[in-house]
Amino acid sequence: MSGGCLFIYLAATRRLPSRKVLGPKGGWLVLMAVLGLVGNYVLYLMGLNLLSPGTAQLVVQMGPIMLLIASLFVFKERFSTGQGIGLAVLLIGFVLFFNQRLAELLTSLSDYTAGVLLVLLASTVWTFYALGQKQLLTVWNSLQVMMVIYLFCALLLTPWVHPLEALQLSPLQGWLLLACCMNTLIAYGAFAEALAHWEASRVSATLAITPLVTFGAVAIAAWIWPDYVHAEQINGLGYGGAVLVVLGSALVALGPSLIAGLKARRLRMA
Repeated sequence: MSGGCLFIYLAATRRLPSRKVLGPKGGWLVLMAVLGLVGNYVLYLMGLNLLSPGTAQLVVQMGPIMLLIASLFVFKERFSTGQGIGLAVLLIGFVLFFNQRLAELLTSLSDYTAGVLLVLLASTVWTFYALGQKQLLTVWNSLQVMMVIYLFCALLLTPWVHPLEALQLSPLQGWLLLACCMNTLIAYGAFAEALAHWEASRVSATLAITPLVTFGAVAIAAWIWPDYVHAEQINGLGYGGAVLVVLGSALVALGPSLIAGLKARRLRMA
C-alpha cells in the first residue's frame, strides 16, 4: 500500500525516479536497502510475537547505535566523549530494564531470550537499510527512494503472502492493518526526509523517544481495552532503566552537537 500510494503520487506529478542517475553502484545500494528493510520487518515481527511491544521497542534502540558505529566508518563521522558517556548510560539502562529476567537472558534460550535476539538481529539488518538509503538520497529525493524500496520489498515478499487472509480479519483488525500501512508510509517517509537534511547519527536522536511513547500507548490501551492489550509486566527499576536507555540513546546521537554548543558558549563568555 505504501509503495502503491507513492507510485501514484509520483506518476501524477511526473517525478518518478530515473534509473540512469544511479550509476554503476546504484543497483547494489537499492538491493542493500531492500534486503535490510525486509529483514528488519520480518525479524522484528518474529521477535514481537515473543515479546511485549515496549520491550521490543526498547531493544530496537540498538539500531541507531549500530547506525552510529557504521557511520563512523562509512561517512567518517566522529565519536565524541559525550557519545561515549551516552553509550555507557544506555548499556546501564539495559541492565536495569532486564533486571527481572537478566539471568534468563544470559543462561537459557527461552522464548523471551529468542525474542530479544531476533529484535537485536532486526536492528542489525536495519543498519544496512539506513546506510543504503542515505547513499541513495544523493541521487533521488526521499519519496522516490521510499517508493523504490517499498515496491521491491513487496515484490520480494509476494511468494510468501496470503492476501485473502485479510478478508478474515475483524473490523477492528482491519482498521489496525490500515493504520500499520499508513504508519509505514508516514513514519518511514519522514525518516527518509530527515536523513536528507541531517547526519545519520543525529537522526537517530529522534528515534530515542519511541520506547517511551510505546510504553505510554500500551498503558493507555490496556486501561481502555483490557481485553485486547495487556499492561507491561515491569517493575520500577525496569522503568527507570527504560528512561536511561532513552537518555543514553539521545546523548549518543546528540553528543557532538551538545559539546560543540558548550565550547561555543565558553568562547563567547571568554
